[in-house]
Amino acid sequence: MISANNVTYRVGKKALFEDVNIKFTEGNCYGLIGANGAGKSTFLKILSGKLETTSGSIALTPGQRLSVLEQDHFKYDEYPVLDTVIMGNRRLYDIMKEKEAIYSKEDFTDEDGIRASELEGEFAEMNGWEAESDAAMLLNGLGINTEFHYSIMKDLNGNEKVKVLLAKALFGNPDILLLDEPTNHLDLNAIEWLEEFLINFDNTVIVVSHDRYFLNKVCTHIADIDYGKIQLYAGNYDFWYESSQLLIRQMKEANKKKEEKIKELQDFISRFSANASKSKQATSRKRALEKIELDEIKPSSRKYPYIDFRPNREIGNEILMVENLSKTIDGVKVLDDITFTLGHNDKIAFVGGNEQAKTVFFKILMGEMEPDEGTFKWGVTTSQAYFPKDNTEEFDNDLTIVDWLTQFSEIKDATYVRGFLGRMLFAGDDGVKKVKILSGGEKVRCLLSKMMISGANVLLLDEPTNHLDMESITALNNGLIKFPGVLLFASHDHQIVQTTANRIMEILPNGKLIDKITTYDEYLASDEMAKKRQVYTTDGNPEDN
Repeated sequence: MISANNVTYRVGKKALFEDVNIKFTEGNCYGLIGANGAGKSTFLKILSGKLETTSGSIALTPGQRLSVLEQDHFKYDEYPVLDTVIMGNRRLYDIMKEKEAIYSKEDFTDEDGIRASELEGEFAEMNGWEAESDAAMLLNGLGINTEFHYSIMKDLNGNEKVKVLLAKALFGNPDILLLDEPTNHLDLNAIEWLEEFLINFDNTVIVVSHDRYFLNKVCTHIADIDYGKIQLYAGNYDFWYESSQLLIRQMKEANKKKEEKIKELQDFISRFSANASKSKQATSRKRALEKIELDEIKPSSRKYPYIDFRPNREIGNEILMVENLSKTIDGVKVLDDITFTLGHNDKIAFVGGNEQAKTVFFKILMGEMEPDEGTFKWGVTTSQAYFPKDNTEEFDNDLTIVDWLTQFSEIKDATYVRGFLGRMLFAGDDGVKKVKILSGGEKVRCLLSKMMISGANVLLLDEPTNHLDMESITALNNGLIKFPGVLLFASHDHQIVQTTANRIMEILPNGKLIDKITTYDEYLASDEMAKKRQVYTTDGNPEDN
């Protein structure tokens, strides 16, 4: 068990947390959520001992081991991969190295023999003989093949290093596991493996993640940071969301009834306080009035943007025809003979690990890149709005937010434009901020404003949830569900894909296309799709779609 006891943490004069009391107990997985800047990562650092509290204390059950997912991808560059994982249990790793040093001595003394015997006993108690095989199982589960287990960390790419550091955190059955955004940079298979690992993990887990589907799968409780406090809820993310919204509605309804009662009592007192025959009743009502207290409903630190894509014109039946489209980049064929036709009800999610192919395909459809072979044709009733994965060029200028958005609006009126910005949480003086100094999340919200103001009936979005907080992701999800036009989008957010798409396309590593009218979960569960992936990947001769 790990607990926070009257914990306060201040940054300057501002209290990020104040008098926090919370216990995290064995056998549970806690999702730590809150708005950007609420202090999720800071609280994990306080629990791990990397940050000192301003006041209060952290208590850990004596003898228990705490493990943390580290964020420094270069810290272990000089170590072998297997060694890095085993360092997750530092005491076990130190014993292994001390044993190696003793046994490598040429002048082995009696004292060395006694020390080696002590180490061997402790090593056996810690299941040290299984350490390498246990570390290998974790690495294989996360997609690091055996051939890389004895590589040096610096020879791995960034995504592979993330997986090794995650395996290090999971190694040795820690009593308490702290994970900050563990699904970042993980592929679908690795995320699924991690979900199963955490579901079956018997000890305490505290995890920060923007992935709502992941939180729903693994969490038994939600710890919500808001108002400078941490409130604990039993259940997963969806249960927290529904229960927290219900609580606010109930408080508002209760206050409304109290306000009606207050007005009724005030009216009676005003009418009859001077009436001798009614004076006792008026006095009684005054006492009743004094006892009524309205519930305090504090403004949440969470801010939900309002995302609503409204097409200016209805879309026809001819949307998009793609025929035999191919493209080679740096000698690699990323698109190979892509052919399909879109219908006016299609909402297509592009999934799978071939990130470059998805981005190249979107750029071709938007006229930013030419195909090597093949053609595509948009229907005459269509209009397109595009969310690029790399938005650097969009904001490489000296325009203010209002001026930047105005250039994309048919109505050149500042009040009209500010209305769209207001929906995306840009208020007051925000409109005069220069776009080139905006944060990643602010730039994404600007691009979504641009898409809304366009009135397009076809939306193309390449990883729109990057840099967004949970509230903005939820708002985007709802906006895409409601959108009456055609969607083509790529996203790693499982919930957005599952709740929005009615057609799944996957561009495989060899550039071939799998195209299936189905939901995402059905697609992932389909044996047929697994076989078809294998056919495409191995010999490039696909079965008929």
